[in-house]
Amino acid sequence: MTRRWAMVWFVGVFGAVLFPGRAWADIYTYTDSKGVVHFTNLRKRGRHWKVLYRTGPGKAATFRGCKRCDRVPARDRSSARFTRYDSIIDAACGLYKIPKALVKAVIYVESNYDPRVVSSVGAKGLMQLMPHTAKDMGVANVFDPRQNIFGGVRFLRVLANLFNGDLVLTIAGYHAGAGAIRKYHGVPPYLTTQKYVRAVLARYYRYRRAEQRKASTR
Repeated sequence: MTRRWAMVWFVGVFGAVLFPGRAWADIYTYTDSKGVVHFTNLRKRGRHWKVLYRTGPGKAATFRGCKRCDRVPARDRSSARFTRYDSIIDAACGLYKIPKALVKAVIYVESNYDPRVVSSVGAKGLMQLMPHTAKDMGVANVFDPRQNIFGGVRFLRVLANLFNGDLVLTIAGYHAGAGAIRKYHGVPPYLTTQKYVRAVLARYYRYRRAEQRKASTR
């Protein structure tokens, strides 16, 4: 039987955009008799449901089922690339009210912080903007880090507003497009989009934990 995918997510998992203090959510999964894989951030009991992704203060997050799917080839190997755009990210996130951890996660998964990357389908730059998206977001030069980041964060804000602050739908929409989310009334059953959502979530929670640790030492 061909394995099919479905996601059951709720607005609460995107509390980070609307309510920055709420950043933890365990993710549960089970596979039904038809081979459809279900996910939810609501606490589930019963032998069919298993914890896929556990987070929380004082807990080491675990993530299963997507080994190395957040790795992309990169030509810029300098470790400095992971912080050199922080001031731009801060400015864009401050303007559009999107969590910095989410933007950094998207950049990591999309381009591994290489501003010169061009995908096989024509997405370009740090946040891998498609030509029509770049145009809609007012980006004239997609290879300019500042323009690319501001355009990508603006697009995340548009998606967050469209999907009522739902983190998973916003991430999925960034990858598959808003039309696909509407068509399937949720995350579309595309394996690449499923892997993308998982990879961004994993990286997002990692950055959030780092922010929590940094804040606690001040």
